[in-house]
Amino acid sequence: MPSNADMPMPVPDVAGADAGYEGLPDRSDLTTMQKLIVDTSAVADIGLRTAIASLVGASMLPTVAKSIVRRSDLHRERGNLEFYAELAARQDPALSFPAPTVLPTVSTRPANPVAQYIAHGNVQNMRFDSSFEPVNPKMRKQWKRLERNNVVWAQHWRHGDGPRPTLCVIHGFLGSPYLFNGLFFSLPWFYRTGYDVLLYTLPFHGRRAEKGSPFSGYGFFSQGMAGFAETMAQAVHDFRSVMDWLRDTGVERIALTGMSLGGYTSALVASADDRLEAVIPNVPVVTPERTFDEWWPANKLIELGRTFGTISREDSAAASAYHCALNYAPLVPRDRRLIITGLGDRLAPPEQSEALWEHWDRCALHWFPGNHILHVSQPEYLRRINRFLRPFMWD
Repeated sequence: MPSNADMPMPVPDVAGADAGYEGLPDRSDLTTMQKLIVDTSAVADIGLRTAIASLVGASMLPTVAKSIVRRSDLHRERGNLEFYAELAARQDPALSFPAPTVLPTVSTRPANPVAQYIAHGNVQNMRFDSSFEPVNPKMRKQWKRLERNNVVWAQHWRHGDGPRPTLCVIHGFLGSPYLFNGLFFSLPWFYRTGYDVLLYTLPFHGRRAEKGSPFSGYGFFSQGMAGFAETMAQAVHDFRSVMDWLRDTGVERIALTGMSLGGYTSALVASADDRLEAVIPNVPVVTPERTFDEWWPANKLIELGRTFGTISREDSAAASAYHCALNYAPLVPRDRRLIITGLGDRLAPPEQSEALWEHWDRCALHWFPGNHILHVSQPEYLRRINRFLRPFMWD
């Protein structure tokens, strides 16, 4: 059973709450302090959204430019979109995200002393070769050239008395450093309460970024919509390989949480694999097509690509449904799903979490009065997560 370790207080503990049956609260239901925090954090988030959208746009620019100049690239991209749209229409996660068939051969080495100090325990960096093969045969040759991306990395915090229930964490876009995620999610606290912890690195981030990438995560959006689709497929595949390895080492109970893009990924994993004890998307992106349409200046590049490529918004959305959790039934039971959202979030607005909540049969939904990065009331929702997980992970 987890111990009652003291909860750190990294941010002001201004109360949030669980959503009611009707969903998130109306503005009139908030206290004066909550309204103030929501409004100020929303303004701050717009600046962050513009900065991130600029990086996404920079990633997309070469592909959009080539498709305008070289019509063959455009025709290939349109054919790929049709492939993913047809696959999405079948709504079969077993076809969209085939399970790994090979148990990974994992190598480990001790993490740096800072990580050991933060965790106050045994921390190992682990790696293995990805067995992922693109679901679209036309993308396989391109994917074989991605040497660094095709090596999977994670950091594992383990207790010395054998495998324990394990909380897995998937970072957001740009946010791959283990130290940042360990502190942001108060993972030392979860570790002290008894969990083993695993931090998973998404494709094209951190050590998986290809040589010459101007920033971590660049490859996520630099290969067109087909590349984004396959990147999400690989994110799911490689994490399922991690689960295979954990199970092989004796771990019986695995829970998954993720932030932003990691929340998007965690919701998708919960649609493809029934072995999770619980899933907790945190400020998740849910509908990327809608998100990108709101993210200036990336939305201008997307609009330009659609115009020159004669790709309609409907065709683009049909292809994007391939990697959207709203397209599939969740495989994790309803009482084991919890969504966290910020009312002032303008990168992944709370309406997106509410859409996932509706699709997930109005499961548990907890809101806090902050934005995408400033998680005001985080101590409260971390305690909420701990209470939520306890029956499934320990009892």
